[in-house]
Amino acid sequence: MSEKQAPQFLVDLLTARSPSGAEFEAQAVVDRYVKEAADVYEKDTLGNRIATINPEGDPTLLLAGHMDELALMISYVDKDGFLYFDNVGGIDVNTISGRRVSILTKDGVVKGVTGRRAIHLLTAEERKKVPEQHNLWIDIGAKNKEEALKRVRIGDVGVYDQAWEQIYGTVGVGRACDNKSGCYVVMEVLRRLSKEREGLAAKVISAATVQEEIGVRGANAISQRYPAHYSIAVDVGHATDHPECDNRRFGEFKLGGGPIITRGPNVNPLVFERLMEVAEQENIPVQVEATPRPTPTDGRELQLGAGGSACAVISIPLRYMHTASEVIDTEDVEKVIQLICAFARSLKTGERGDF
Repeated sequence: MSEKQAPQFLVDLLTARSPSGAEFEAQAVVDRYVKEAADVYEKDTLGNRIATINPEGDPTLLLAGHMDELALMISYVDKDGFLYFDNVGGIDVNTISGRRVSILTKDGVVKGVTGRRAIHLLTAEERKKVPEQHNLWIDIGAKNKEEALKRVRIGDVGVYDQAWEQIYGTVGVGRACDNKSGCYVVMEVLRRLSKEREGLAAKVISAATVQEEIGVRGANAISQRYPAHYSIAVDVGHATDHPECDNRRFGEFKLGGGPIITRGPNVNPLVFERLMEVAEQENIPVQVEATPRPTPTDGRELQLGAGGSACAVISIPLRYMHTASEVIDTEDVEKVIQLICAFARSLKTGERGDF
């Protein structure tokens, strides 16, 4: 197990640079791995990728995992050629400085580094404070504004230059495990079910969604266009098995502990119980998260789309969310795939999640 490598499909997604609204590289990865496995393969004007198998099946099961990631958008260039930026999604300002970045431009990738005054040049009081956004910049080595604007444009977006790496056994670290890992799950489920369709009654639609980090916008379009009797959003959840996490506040979730199944108003209670039963039957360890409000995932759109869907939210445990070095265990990713495949096979013709 210690020598087990992450699936290449997952690694390629984690390598792809796909800021919200500019998901081109991740789209290309999904196209390459999924298109041939699907009976129907579509894209839309937002950039979602939608794959369907068993199109005449019943009931319809819709799976969604977002492929977009956090980014830095260039908003101003000063006279000396330094780039100032706004955040695309919920980036922790404390983690920005000193990062290598790749800026996506019409002429290719421009490399840079995020900067701020060195700690030696800060006052004792300034060292105690979170840096203000306008006191951070990107340095691309330009001599002046004119030179910088020949290489980048206002509105270009950049992501951290951080590759996937396995650090011990099946535990790895990378940029945008939130939520390339969930995107991989829903597409890999479809690929596996496509190869072994015997006993599959359901029509299965897997969507790689866009713009989740700025308001689950891709899932909104998907949920309206593709009515589904059942739906599952796959995202990441906070692993709380590290220092400074009080389980009384955040719950108890372990890396390597298996899928996190949400329980609360965003989740259909019949679907929750079915997932728990399937997990027991398949000997898949699971963790349960209590969420008393709509989740901050594609699930909140899937549940309400096209008249309502019997929805579930399943999360992959992850440490250090919304930083450049997010940590996951690929065995958890595999267990989520197995759970959803088994759930899909458990659905019977005519079955509904009404209660």
